[in-house]
Formats: sequence, structure tokens, C-alpha cells
Amino acid sequence: MVIKLSVENAVQAKAEIEKLESQGFTHDDIYIFAHDPKRTKDITKALDTESVGMKEQGFLDSMKNMTSSRGDELRAKLEASGLTKEEAEEYEEVLDTGKLVIVANKDHS
Repeated sequence: MVIKLSVENAVQAKAEIEKLESQGFTHDDIYIFAHDPKRTKDITKALDTESVGMKEQGFLDSMKNMTSSRGDELRAKLEASGLTKEEAEEYEEVLDTGKLVIVANKDHS
């Protein structure tokens, strides 16, 4: 089961993550995305959620993202967290507006 949410800020993200945990998701099941890589890193660390890395993407895709645009990288990471290509494109546009995207996926941990 994959749940996708968008929120305005880290305070709202924390509240949504607590709701997801009450539904049985663990921190290992929850990914949070922001358009700015530093913001993603800071929020992921502060809220103790997962970051999409080589484990989820695979080595070759991870290497490819090192030379991709931020939009391409975000879409690839959104797909790696469990979204379809179409959903990844839709949520990457949400990230462009400055919002945060949360993906909870029990099948990935």
C-alpha cells in the first residue's frame, strides 16, 4: 500500500507522519521529499524518515541521477519510493511549488 501526501511545511509533515505511524507505518516506510536537496536532507533528519538511496533506486539509476537535472532526479526518486511514472511527474510539479511530498510505502522496507 502506497500513500501519497503533500504538505506546506515540516510542522504539517510531522503531524502527517504521526498519523501514518498510527496506521502501522514505520519510519523506514516513510519518505519525504522537497525540491531543495538541503531542505530534504534537513527535514528527513529532523523527522527521522528515510531518504531514497541506492537501496531503493539501484546502483545504475543512482549513478545516472548524479548527472541529471533536479527534476529528473526527483522523479526517479519518487518512482523508487513506489509511485508510478505519472504520479512521480505529478508530485514533482507539487514540489516545484515549494510544498513537501510524503510517500509511505510498506512494500519497500
